[in-house]
Formats: sequence, structure tokens, C-alpha cells
Amino acid sequence: MTLLYLLRHGAIDWPEADCFIGQTDAPLSAEGRRQAGACRSELRNLEFTAVWSSDLTRATETAGIIFAGCAASIRTCRELREIQLGEWDGQPRGRVRESHPDHWRARGEDLADFRPPGGESFRDLQQRVVPQIARIAEETQGTACIVTHAGVIRVLICHMLQIPLSNIFRIRLDYGCVSIVAYSPGRVEVCALNLRPSNLSCSPGGEIGGPHDPAQV
Repeated sequence: MTLLYLLRHGAIDWPEADCFIGQTDAPLSAEGRRQAGACRSELRNLEFTAVWSSDLTRATETAGIIFAGCAASIRTCRELREIQLGEWDGQPRGRVRESHPDHWRARGEDLADFRPPGGESFRDLQQRVVPQIARIAEETQGTACIVTHAGVIRVLICHMLQIPLSNIFRIRLDYGCVSIVAYSPGRVEVCALNLRPSNLSCSPGGEIGGPHDPAQV
């Protein structure tokens, strides 16, 4: 059995609130660095045989804080990037809603397959992410940590639990929290969702969640 710890990066530094942040390469905020430090304190006693990260700055910075000085080197991967939002990337939601009401309505009617101009749909994202996660699981002996994004983790969980992508935002994922999935021959399992660092030393059935932050995709 292979265990994958799916870690959402820490909070980002971005000048405007409530924006679409897909592949816009925002850095961590001071709060995000604190969150990464809290994860480091809880994960340091676990033995990871592999560490993977999205190649976007907020993910690599999170991984660098957590795994500085660890034996496992950090491998980056473009397939672990957040959804590509094209012309909407980095834009405030309210501005997009007001400027493109037809597109906004179309997104609400077909969340799974709507593509912003120049961007991906959540189904596109799922088709990019699921094979890459499966490859990581197949080549990992033991436990791996994957530092990535909310959209990536959500589409994977939807795939594993056979949840329609139209329900993707019913899966809560806070900054700096961990979800755990297990891969065995012929079987995949979701063991835990949205664990705060303080709960990582508990079983996957322990308390989950923390102060909520809005999803930014």
C-alpha cells in the first residue's frame, strides 16, 4: 500500500481579495509561511520516501519550508499545477461576473466542463492530474507527500469517490491542510480530508478543518 499526503500550499500574498488564482504565480504570505512551518513541525517525524510539488512558487515555497534539510529531495511537476484559468487568472470575481455575465452564467450551469477563455475546465484538470498522481503512487514504496493546490486535490477526491465534478466545491480544503489517500492494487481509499497540522499526529479519523478561507478557483 502507498500512502499519499496531499498538502495544500499555505496562504498567498495577493493585493486584491476574492480573485481567481489559478496558475498566477503568487508567493506565500507571512501567514502562509507560518502555516508551512506548522506543517513542518508535525510532519518531521514521518518518513517520506518521496516528496513532489507543483512547480508554482506558492507550492515550491511551502515544500521548501517543510522539507528543508530532509533526506527526500523535492521533485517538481507541471502536471500538479492548479487549473489554468486563462483570461480570468488573477482577476477579481466581481469584475469577471460584471464584465462577462454570459460566461459567468455558463460556468454556473456547467461547472465541470466550462472553460474560461484560454483556460481549462475542471474535467481537463482531472484528466491531467489523475494519471500523474497514479504514476507517483505506482513508483512510490511507502509514503509520499505531494504539495499542490485545492483544485488538484478536489478533482482527485471526486475521481476516487466517484463524485460528479459539479459538486467539487462541497469538498472543503483550507490553506496548509493535509488530506490522505491510499493506493493498493485494485483499490483506492480516501483516509482523511482537510487535517490541520495539529491533527496530523492523530489517526485520519480525528478532528478535521480549521478557520475557513474561500476557494480561489
